[in-house]
Amino acid sequence: MAEIEYKKFIEEKVSEIKKLVGTEKVVSAMSGGVDSAAATVLAHNAIGNNLSAFFIDTGFMRLNEYENVVNSMKDHNIKINLIDAKEEFFSALKGITDPEEKRKAFRNIFYSVFGNVLKQEKASYLVQGTIKADVIETKAKVKTQHNVLEQIGINPKLYGLKIIEPLKELYKDEVRNVAKELGLPKTIYERMPFPGPGLSIKVIGEATKERINIVRKATYIVEQELKDLRPFQAFAVLMNDKATGLKNNERNYGNIIIIRAVESKNAMTAKPTQISFNILQKLGKRITSEMPEVVRVAYEITAKPPATIEYE
Repeated sequence: MAEIEYKKFIEEKVSEIKKLVGTEKVVSAMSGGVDSAAATVLAHNAIGNNLSAFFIDTGFMRLNEYENVVNSMKDHNIKINLIDAKEEFFSALKGITDPEEKRKAFRNIFYSVFGNVLKQEKASYLVQGTIKADVIETKAKVKTQHNVLEQIGINPKLYGLKIIEPLKELYKDEVRNVAKELGLPKTIYERMPFPGPGLSIKVIGEATKERINIVRKATYIVEQELKDLRPFQAFAVLMNDKATGLKNNERNYGNIIIIRAVESKNAMTAKPTQISFNILQKLGKRITSEMPEVVRVAYEITAKPPATIEYE
């Protein structure tokens, strides 16, 4: 799309939302990524104070995520309400190790929470940042995206919801241009993708609080060390197996972290980011020194396909 077409897209979506909603109240699911931010601002431009934005702390978010979300929306005068649902999400995923079952359990709690929010707010609609790649991969059974329902035959009314998805026709690179046109900060429209289930799908196996804390810290280090390279997406993965290492010249049976960084335009295909060996060594040394529970760090070099970007 050319720039003028993005302006037209925004005008059309704002008009559509305004016409659909009228004077009814609407809730927006704001996670901090470019998709949910753009969808939230589109809805706010359409209906103003009849929109209430909510950030769910699932327990699987990146470090300082809520604070970053609040700061990113200051210029748009959109208040972000916080819902602490960590215990609900950890309970729902307890004992689950299969990737698809984890995603489905997350989806169920996610929509149950928002169903309750709509009742409390006496709202009629939920706005969310579903994009084209989410729908394609879920329908193709590559992996279940937590924010896809109607497209796979699940009626949102099961959760007491009517859903508005203003970006479902766009790929990630197109959403970035919409977000830029909407005046969102660079920290949002250039931000790396972060899936709805978050860190729960960055641990192989059960997503316990202890294991999530490990991958959260490792992901923070990866994002810090690779920020100048500006990859499309970069994160840490905690493996389910453990390996032998050394600590104080004694055997230390510890965790394995895989670093994943890729280049992509729309997330449908990807290739590994070319990272210098010096940077990789620095990453490995920093993770193992700051996180003594980790004894091995590796960098993954598989493209998409045959791999997906995420591990789960």
